Amino acid sequence: MSDVTKEDILQIFKKSGALLDGHFILRSGLRSRQFFQCALALQDMPSVELLGKALANKLCNYSPVTVLAPAMGGLVIGQEVARQLGVRFIFAEKDNDSLVLRRGFKISPNEKIVIVEDVVTKGGRVAEAISIVKKHQAEVCAIGVVVDRSNGSANIGAPMESLLSMTVETFNPDSLPNDLKDITAIKPGS
Repeated sequence: MSDVTKEDILQIFKKSGALLDGHFILRSGLRSRQFFQCALALQDMPSVELLGKALANKLCNYSPVTVLAPAMGGLVIGQEVARQLGVRFIFAEKDNDSLVLRRGFKISPNEKIVIVEDVVTKGGRVAEAISIVKKHQAEVCAIGVVVDRSNGSANIGAPMESLLSMTVETFNPDSLPNDLKDITAIKPGS
């Protein structure tokens, strides 16, 4: 399968049980009826390779030398995209709920970097990753995501390439629709 379609990606999520329905608390604090648990879709190596190749194909024209992924969500797909591109892979991890570079990872000035994440709703973790890159005076060429829940409306500050872009309704916790008020909210993790 050379060209991965939206239907192919949705099938991977459905088959793996990674597309969940219910009442979910997103990392942004917003609530949603749907949740993409990419970890479930990315536990199957043929799916990782397929999605990684498709995302690498969208990012290759940006000519990155490094892929940076925010942990935890971007780790698996970020590493596969880097492998497919034949470039270096590093990740930023949480320290007191902020992303930081650790483990001896370094970013050089003017280094061309793409940031790879599994799911974006508002782009909070991606924005933190961009801040890390800019702090090191490197260049964010593009952002690559498996699922863009904002349907392109997330204001990230760099070109964004996604495999699946769709609008998924989100709600503020104080203005939930009636059907969600009766369902216990869960935070499945990202």
